[in-house]
Amino acid sequence: MLVLTVLADGPLHGYAINAAIEELTGCKLGPGSLYGALSRLEARELIRPADEAAEAQERHRTMQITDTGRDQLHTELQQMARISAAGLRALGITPA
Repeated sequence: MLVLTVLADGPLHGYAINAAIEELTGCKLGPGSLYGALSRLEARELIRPADEAAEAQERHRTMQITDTGRDQLHTELQQMARISAAGLRALGITPA
């Protein structure tokens, strides 16, 4: 979900994806975690190379979110919002 979230703003290459995730969360993904996630997301057609010509250069490919990826991200974010609201209510905090 982190990769989809940062790609929702526009296409990025691997290093920029990781930098955006680090800015968002304060944590950096290891190369194996990041590139493994990119491979899985691409296999599920949630992301795709922005430039088909660079497709062979995996570590330098610029990736973009697909329409299916946007739909999946939207669904997951709505579910997280419901879970967050329920957790805040359970703690006695009024969700915003």
